Amino acid sequence: MFNQQQNQNLQSSTQMSDHQSHGGHEMFDAHEAISGLVGCMEKSMLYEQHIQDPELKTMLQKHKTFVAQTYNTIVETLKTGQEPTVKTQTYNMAQNNNVIYGMKPSQPKAPAQSAAELNDQSISGFMMGNLKSSASAFTMTALETTNPVLRRVFADSIPNIIEMAYEVFLYQNKKQYYQVPQLKPEDMQIYMNSFAPVQNTMQH
Repeated sequence: MFNQQQNQNLQSSTQMSDHQSHGGHEMFDAHEAISGLVGCMEKSMLYEQHIQDPELKTMLQKHKTFVAQTYNTIVETLKTGQEPTVKTQTYNMAQNNNVIYGMKPSQPKAPAQSAAELNDQSISGFMMGNLKSSASAFTMTALETTNPVLRRVFADSIPNIIEMAYEVFLYQNKKQYYQVPQLKPEDMQIYMNSFAPVQNTMQH
């Protein structure tokens, strides 16, 4: 009788894992990653009303739409463990890849003391911070997700988050919110030439 009950428990446990095919650890990681995405979407509503530059506002709205679809795809995959109805899309940024190098003197920054002081520099910084957090959370989740479809959805979404963050960086750089210093040419060469390729990597 006891063995029969054990077998039934084992069968129901196996059936459950076949149907759900998610581990406990990935549930925690996925929950954290999805919650971060919810935060991105909710904060976007707050940011939008403070943005002055139409270019930044358009970027935020484009990000918000794309993130919402990513969210729906992940939530569906989490619930079913199966291929989602809408597969992971590819985000294409509007910025070009031109980076302005060098530092220009600017006034020291201090934290805003009221919401009225929040400007496009502040908001683009918030957008960058949210995307960096999501990129980290998605990467950590994808590394240890047992369900292969959910793992692939998280993994395939990471390049899109990186692309959105890079778009924000390029916007910040263009507006001189994010300045990019460079090393002296001779120092740059030392760093660039500090590694040599390993030999015979294809031999087995």
